[in-house]
Amino acid sequence: MRTRRTAAVAVLLVLTGCASAPEEATGTLEQIAERAGCAPDLQTDAAELRQAKCATGDGTYVLTTFATDRGQREWLNQAKDYGGSYLVGRKWTVSADAGTVKQVRERLGGQIETTEPHGSHPSGQTDEGHGEGHTAGHTAGHTAGQH
Repeated sequence: MRTRRTAAVAVLLVLTGCASAPEEATGTLEQIAERAGCAPDLQTDAAELRQAKCATGDGTYVLTTFATDRGQREWLNQAKDYGGSYLVGRKWTVSADAGTVKQVRERLGGQIETTEPHGSHPSGQTDEGHGEGHTAGHTAGHTAGQH
């Protein structure tokens, strides 16, 4: 009897947890952007990744899609040097401040990954806008030398 009750509670907890997070988005950059309610402003269109700026009621963020899982993981590993908040799905990421990432997750699903920056900021500076600067520098590193 006790085992049945414990199992029922466990199932209820799992179902409750699943109900709060939407099914993870899949598809092209444009399909994922549409689901997020974004009209993507394409910034990078390369073989290994596509990247667009999005501005919605949730905030401003960068949506990146990847050709391979490995390419995405390498990108995320490099991003850890800069810190920031990332919403991660299969072959896509959203880069933004923590609040925006949480809001976008309500539409796209995925997992939130947050990392600390590699160094401290000079006195008086904050992390505000850091994700956008990181994205610009990180994109340039991936697309340097491509034409």
